[in-house]
Amino acid sequence: MKSKRIAALALAAGCLAALPAHAVTEITWWHSMGGALGEWVNDLADGFNKSQTEYKVVPTFKGGYDVSMTAAIAAFRAGNAPDILQVFEVGTATMMASKGAIVPVAKVMADAGQKWDPKIYIPAVASYYTASNGQMLSFPFNSSTTVLHYNKDAFKAAGLDPNKPPTTWPELVLDAAKLKASGSKCPFTTSWQSWTQLESFSAWHNVPFATKDNGFGGMDARLVFNGPLQVRHIQNLANMAKQGLFVYKGRDSVPDASFISGECAMITGSSALYGDIKRNAKFAAGIGTLPYYPDVPGAPQNTIIGGASLWVLAGHTPAEYKGVAAFFAYLSRPDVAAASHQRTGYLPVTIPAYELTEKSGFYQKNPGTDVSVNQMIRKVTNKSRGIRLGNFVQIRTIIQEELEGVWAGKLTAQQGLDEAVKRGNEQLERFEQANKG
Repeated sequence: MKSKRIAALALAAGCLAALPAHAVTEITWWHSMGGALGEWVNDLADGFNKSQTEYKVVPTFKGGYDVSMTAAIAAFRAGNAPDILQVFEVGTATMMASKGAIVPVAKVMADAGQKWDPKIYIPAVASYYTASNGQMLSFPFNSSTTVLHYNKDAFKAAGLDPNKPPTTWPELVLDAAKLKASGSKCPFTTSWQSWTQLESFSAWHNVPFATKDNGFGGMDARLVFNGPLQVRHIQNLANMAKQGLFVYKGRDSVPDASFISGECAMITGSSALYGDIKRNAKFAAGIGTLPYYPDVPGAPQNTIIGGASLWVLAGHTPAEYKGVAAFFAYLSRPDVAAASHQRTGYLPVTIPAYELTEKSGFYQKNPGTDVSVNQMIRKVTNKSRGIRLGNFVQIRTIIQEELEGVWAGKLTAQQGLDEAVKRGNEQLERFEQANKG
């Protein structure tokens, strides 16, 4: 009798073992976050995966923003695109024009039955990724803006007030001269030179970067960043370079390392550099607003968005889209969004995340961390809403090439900007022609 009972139990156990396990739907996410930010992305995926049992988000680093975007386009054409693609803000117009390749995030959330209100996002962030019909196209993820990071220890050594960063360009020049006199070999540098010194600079001073409301008004926009104020500013930087006050350290985020190492005392760059500075810098660092020219009426205005958003690519199953929607809902939770903001320096893309951070006392304990938010929530105009242009990746490359000629003393600011506008407009004309109809 006992042996029969054991046999029956064994048979039942065998039948249970033969039953298929609950299938977990895998969500592929291609991103461009390296270093400390890469760890943050992995932790976000891990947190979501542990919060439920139906889906598993698998983040994969695919190189820089331009590299990952190109790879995703190729993968889409081959029929094996990721579910989610992180795209930097300059790729927004290109993604919007990719009809059939994307599924609007508003549709993904609605189809999945997720309770989701686009109004919880900071207006300056949400509007950038929203179509003219009011439909949000991509999910705001790592939004940043331009700020001034400075080395408080270097300021002390130069006899400057470590708690008083320069707020205007004339003040920055004077501080740079004192830093040089105290032995600094790199008083000031900048990363993302097109974004900080032309794109955000123009918005900050409420002058146009391009026509048609900087591209928001149509694909027939053309570049106009060779105006008197932009020329004056780039020429001033060129003069600083001759005097050793401004040291050019390379393209995109390459110069960031020179600030974190302590070599450069000031840098204009992304607010998201905060995470790396906090983790790796061996000195006390501070955050100031992007400098402005005090004689320009209305300045400062507001800075513009940087960073990236998450796009949902077409060609996937309903189950995968439900998983994407669940993941986006998780990222939108006030506690998750607030923790991301506090950890990285990216903007708290939702209003509840900002309110939660403020209530926690984080801004009081970490002076300067609210600079990025305050810069973005000022009154926005059609000239300062942001920049949405086709072939913007190529245009930024052109701008960098021409600015390098200016920094090297081979071109005047007027010559460099005129050529950048001319070559950039050729790119805009190509984009317009390719997307007509």
